Amino acid sequence: MASKSDLEEVFESFCSFGAGSKDSGPMMDNAKFAKMFRDLKLLDKKLTETDVDIIFNRPEVKSRTQDNLSQFLKALKLVAEKKYPGDTEGMAELERQITSGKGPKTIGTKESVDPSVDDRLTDTSKYTGSHKERFDESGKDKGLSGREWDIDTSEGYVGGYKQ
Repeated sequence: MASKSDLEEVFESFCSFGAGSKDSGPMMDNAKFAKMFRDLKLLDKKLTETDVDIIFNRPEVKSRTQDNLSQFLKALKLVAEKKYPGDTEGMAELERQITSGKGPKTIGTKESVDPSVDDRLTDTSKYTGSHKERFDESGKDKGLSGREWDIDTSEGYVGGYKQ
């Protein structure tokens, strides 16, 4: 059976994936739980992503009186029963597969290939219309003074409307 620290490391790595603040404790939600099974390639015909989602949302798993790690361990036990029915070593096998895998993967994210795209989009000399008025000749934002316009409220579609 895998040591608890290895399982806790995997748990915390998937909990912290995409989290903005490191100050809060590790929290696993159903999306991160499903991501763990996808990234570690544990899904098959016996265990689908729908099964994983249903197991994680069971009342005995989602208890407000327990810490998130114990909920995670309960969910893993239920997943082991589903994935390895009748196998007494199912939980140990599932833990082995989880701890032998790597952490969360960033699939679908790509680095910008052409750095000129970023330069082109942030080049203030190419701005037109009212956006051009927000920047001075050097490309520095004018702040609020660049966002104020002299508008005659007595004219125009709404301003000139009289009943």
